[in-house]
Amino acid sequence: MKTGTLAALLLIGTAIAAPATAQDSAGDKVVQRIVYGNEACEPSTNPNEIVVCMRMDEQERYRIPEKLRSDPNSIANTSWTERVRSMETVGNFGTDSCSPVGAGGFTGCTQSLVQAARAEKRTGEEAVAGRLIEEERQRRLSNIDSDAAAVEAREEEISVELEQRRAEREAAAAAMQAQASGEPAPRPEPEAPSPE
Repeated sequence: MKTGTLAALLLIGTAIAAPATAQDSAGDKVVQRIVYGNEACEPSTNPNEIVVCMRMDEQERYRIPEKLRSDPNSIANTSWTERVRSMETVGNFGTDSCSPVGAGGFTGCTQSLVQAARAEKRTGEEAVAGRLIEEERQRRLSNIDSDAAAVEAREEEISVELEQRRAEREAAAAAMQAQASGEPAPRPEPEAPSPE
């Protein structure tokens, strides 16, 4: 019995430590990895992939995951807020009470389950991973803006060079036409200084 339970826990621990992949709403592939101690978080080579590393202590590498170490229903794992809340609802029975006592006592159970799920979602690992993903996306967007500014500056330089070449060609064509007709060549107009 002990060997089977230990094997099952090790299997679950291995599944939790494996990198998780998902796709966020922006279409980027999100890979979540767990790194231990001073290990480096390997960046992605794929531009459409965001890597989020969750760092844990080196001592946690071969341990059973913290979620599976103890009984979650133990009184020691209950916060004082929850203990006080349970004391406030000692005499609560009847409609919307989610208790087996009184008429309609079952009716508040769905509401209490929804509230518990919302509280868990606010404090869970997904909330932390979502924040890390958003930080990585903002870092990428800041790079996109600077790259776009560099491209726009280069396009402006190219348009100024093309305008200068067009003016030189027009002046050369006017000089050739004047030379062919025997008139003196028109003097080119001074160019306005380019804005910098």
